[in-house]
Amino acid sequence: MRLMCVAVIAALVLFSNPVVSRAQDVSLTSLEGSIELSGTLLGYDGEYYRLDTIYGELTVDGSGVSCQGPGCPTIEDFVADVSVSGSASMAKVLMPALVEGFAQHNGYEAQRVEEDPTHFRYTLVDTRTRKTKAHIRFRSTNADEGFADLLANEADVVMSTRQINSVERARALEAGMGDLTMPARARVLALDAMVPIVSGQNPVREISPIFLARLFAGEIDNWLALGGPDAPVNLHMASTDSGFGQSSEAKLLDFFGLQMSSMVVQHDHSTDLVAAVEADPFAVGIASFAENGSQPLALTGSCGRSLTAFRRSIKTKDYPLSAPLFLYTPARRLPKVAREFLAFTLSQTAQLVIRRAGFVDQTLEEISNDEQGERFLNAITAAGSETPLLEIQRMAAVLAPLKRLTTTFRFDASSAELDAQSKSNVLKLANALAQGRFDARQVYFIGFSDGDGPAVRNKEVALDRAAGVRNAIKDATGAANLDQVTLEIDSFGEALPLACDDTQWGRQANRRVEIWVR
Repeated sequence: MRLMCVAVIAALVLFSNPVVSRAQDVSLTSLEGSIELSGTLLGYDGEYYRLDTIYGELTVDGSGVSCQGPGCPTIEDFVADVSVSGSASMAKVLMPALVEGFAQHNGYEAQRVEEDPTHFRYTLVDTRTRKTKAHIRFRSTNADEGFADLLANEADVVMSTRQINSVERARALEAGMGDLTMPARARVLALDAMVPIVSGQNPVREISPIFLARLFAGEIDNWLALGGPDAPVNLHMASTDSGFGQSSEAKLLDFFGLQMSSMVVQHDHSTDLVAAVEADPFAVGIASFAENGSQPLALTGSCGRSLTAFRRSIKTKDYPLSAPLFLYTPARRLPKVAREFLAFTLSQTAQLVIRRAGFVDQTLEEISNDEQGERFLNAITAAGSETPLLEIQRMAAVLAPLKRLTTTFRFDASSAELDAQSKSNVLKLANALAQGRFDARQVYFIGFSDGDGPAVRNKEVALDRAAGVRNAIKDATGAANLDQVTLEIDSFGEALPLACDDTQWGRQANRRVEIWVR
């Protein structure tokens, strides 16, 4: 009978997070006394116990049992303990601003304590009862260390300015932490971008991505090649120990199959990088959009179109060197306060906090056609023999009464797989639909392609991708009633290019699914 009862408890297993400082033997007994379970207490999150038993690791709802033993927590005075580790740049301003905003929003007082140069913590105190509700502990290093702490069960949340790599993903799966590339595990907290910068004294104002890559690979070493003065180029980049530096190297150099020059000066702090570039008229650097104070360079191509980093171009990902800021969480149950904080990061209040901290928020915005003039002009000037005037006229007729959303879906290189930022966008748009934001409106999923190959085939592929994104959104809304909103798909293929289509980089920028509303 006891084995059967234990099996019933095991059927209630959920993942949870250990918060006790050391494991101790306890016994859990159901309130009517018919079920008893003994084992080593691994954690208690204020709602659920996690035990290591002879039947394996089990998680039990604390509301249905009583706990006996020296290791039992004091339920009435439970204090959640949450550990956050990773990116120093995120821990510097963004995360503290969000924790303090969360505290104010929920009636807590946030007390910050500096422990050492890489560790600090917030204690959340209920302003009404003056009871401590949680400790949120930060370790400020880099993404590599953050993932290592997660795998060692020394962190609950990882701050990262890069995507998780394949080795870290495999190790997390082996450790039972789930697939950390899934949207529920990889949250895009805010948006940033990699911006090439020069001193205000430098006359160069734009550069092609391939020339930028060749600069940092050491293949171009004089400004003359870029229309500048006859002077050597001095290179600056974020340290490749940081997530931002690793993303910069991957999106710029790795993309073109190049390796970083040994002449690149690497900086641990973005402020040092920007200061070094500002002081040197012959320097160029890759800086964070959020922390840049120098002269940015536009990205251009042989066709003359250029892309500049500004808030909306980063949000729509029309600017290609985007740098999402991630929070990674394992597939285990976190304390309630941690779950509430993660939910808060998606709120409109949090988006204001993110924007005030200097980063790009993810609030859905509508862009009117009055602001689309340059894009439509590009469509006309770039139209080839395979894009007839009738198709451009049809596109203008369809889009004229609509507004474009800042949410755009893009794909990994040479793949139909959504990239990490777009996977996160699936959940955000699905939530907006489920909450009724677009009730009584039409939402169009419109596919665009590059110009490589026959135009008819490109249009079909773009339509398939638009349908795939729409289906992913519908699936993510779950049981939500979407009867009040119309979800349409359309495709204009290669008719509206954003970047020059004669390079791999440009073609990837042109492959996308945009969201328009009426």
